[in-house]
Amino acid sequence: MPINITMPALSPTMEEGNLAKWLVKEGDTVKSGDVIAEIETDKATMEVEAVDEGVVAKLVVPAGTEAVKVNAVIAILAVDGEDVAAAASGGGAVAPKADAAPAPKAEAAPAAAQAPTAAAPAAAPVAHGDRVFSSPLARRLAKEAGLDIKLISGSGPRGRVVKSDVEKAVSTGGAKPVAAAPAAAPQAAAAPLAKGMSEDAVLKLFDPGSYELVPHDGMRKTIAKRLQESKQTIPHFYVSVDCELDALLALRAQLNDAAPVKDGKPAYKLSVNDMVIKAMALALRDVPDANVSWTDQNMVKHKHADVGVAVSIPGGLITPIIRSAELKSLSAISNEMKDLGARAKSRKLKPEEYQGGTTAVSNMGMMGVKNFAAVVNPPHATILAVGAGEERVVVKNKQMVIAQVMTVTLSTDHRCVDGALGAELLGAFKRYIENPMGMLV
Repeated sequence: MPINITMPALSPTMEEGNLAKWLVKEGDTVKSGDVIAEIETDKATMEVEAVDEGVVAKLVVPAGTEAVKVNAVIAILAVDGEDVAAAASGGGAVAPKADAAPAPKAEAAPAAAQAPTAAAPAAAPVAHGDRVFSSPLARRLAKEAGLDIKLISGSGPRGRVVKSDVEKAVSTGGAKPVAAAPAAAPQAAAAPLAKGMSEDAVLKLFDPGSYELVPHDGMRKTIAKRLQESKQTIPHFYVSVDCELDALLALRAQLNDAAPVKDGKPAYKLSVNDMVIKAMALALRDVPDANVSWTDQNMVKHKHADVGVAVSIPGGLITPIIRSAELKSLSAISNEMKDLGARAKSRKLKPEEYQGGTTAVSNMGMMGVKNFAAVVNPPHATILAVGAGEERVVVKNKQMVIAQVMTVTLSTDHRCVDGALGAELLGAFKRYIENPMGMLV
């Protein structure tokens, strides 16, 4: 019988997406793993792979269609030996059981396990060699839960493992645990979001013709929802400190001058922001009680400092993540950040490259901003707002001298990081900035 290809859930917060482009046409033969379409989510453009083999019988949703709901049928595939015309006319009535979009929560929050139920042992999933057919969301959830996807029975088409199969395995313990990186912390239930003024009420305040209406895109809606949820549920407090930059700027210049040349270009070019990322990661390593996430049940204490870095892109903001930044060299952080930043601006990041993290850095110094306070982005408990470095008069040995100084402000979730702990973390950050050689050993 024909196989329905449905709009996949490419991230935990995705409820709908834009079908940007088809990379196949009706009549094409595809096999598992072939890239068949490009889907635009709220923050990235993702390639979609075929799960099954067969002939494209019908493209149900045309390229360029916006707001296609997750699980909606977008194409029909005829299996080997099946009449393509019959498949095109007879398929698409009912979408197969597949991954449903999770409730809108903080990005990278794992799905809640269902209540345990008694279940008979399930048959092994259908595989092709060492490959198990599974959806991208199912693979990610299995990894976060520490489960071996190969041992999970699939209920989708041709034994495909889908989200509900992973949730069942979590609740029944039906899959062997495997070593995995610590999952991002699940979030506490958020309070109902307060609604702003209605559009009619706002427009009554302005003369007709004095404005134009610009529809919100998916990214702006997601940013608005998450920031409103953050300010309503996280009790913020703020700690600021001034950091002298003269030693850091001198070391940066020395390291950049020493960079080896490859193909006519230096192997790296460090920025102040690269060194800020490293200093924040090392500060969290030194003050591990601040490298946490809050849940109603437990304090999630992270083993590595995964630093999200705010990048402004057309229409919004995204935070690609430098994983285990405390273990990486300054040159590695610099080159990785350049790659992530470039792909962020073209919306080519994968969800795992911007979801999760244990803290974040937001730097507006290059825009001339002296200081500001950023909003904590769950599941983080901290975010560092970095202002511009500027010449200021400071007192040293009872003498007034000129120094390069920047102001940084740490925003903190008071539920899990108290005032003294936040001050300790910021103090550790300041020591690395003012004594930057410590970042090299």
